[in-house]
Amino acid sequence: MNEDSFQFAVESTRVVLPPQRRLETFGTTFVNYYLVTEAMDAASLSHVREGRIEAEKPQILSPHHFSRLMVEGFGEKAEAYAAFISENAHRFAFLKHGFRFRKNEIRSYEVHEPLETVLGRVRDEVKGKDEAMSAVVTGVEDGWEVCLIKFMIDLIHTSAPWQVEEMRRRGLLGGGEQS
Repeated sequence: MNEDSFQFAVESTRVVLPPQRRLETFGTTFVNYYLVTEAMDAASLSHVREGRIEAEKPQILSPHHFSRLMVEGFGEKAEAYAAFISENAHRFAFLKHGFRFRKNEIRSYEVHEPLETVLGRVRDEVKGKDEAMSAVVTGVEDGWEVCLIKFMIDLIHTSAPWQVEEMRRRGLLGGGEQS
């Protein structure tokens, strides 16, 4: 998978139903995901993947730590994308509040219906469960793991300011001592 394919997967990722809460500051967060994609070579064939991503508590990291970005349980394409992020850390500055991603408990199935129909049904089912840390995401089939990482990066990005403030309030961060 090349940079253009990564970019296409990233740009195609859309959160249909976001989690109701932010990531935890002082503990591990488990995010239930429901990822719906559409087959590129078959009309009205959608793929649904359900699983859980574990985001460990945030750590303040210096730029040299980007080379240690770990993705466990993901395939080659996701690992290649993580390597791309590491090589281009300057473009992903918000990751200084990095996490180790661990993907597990995957259930995958096909539905012979159009993407939007399946998305609507999955969204309604997840809303009915009332799970605060569940999300429905859509993206591209060929880069589905990249879509999951993009979703998590966005969740990190929106959680980070709140987490930094919480760390400051507890005296864990000084005035410019974030490294």
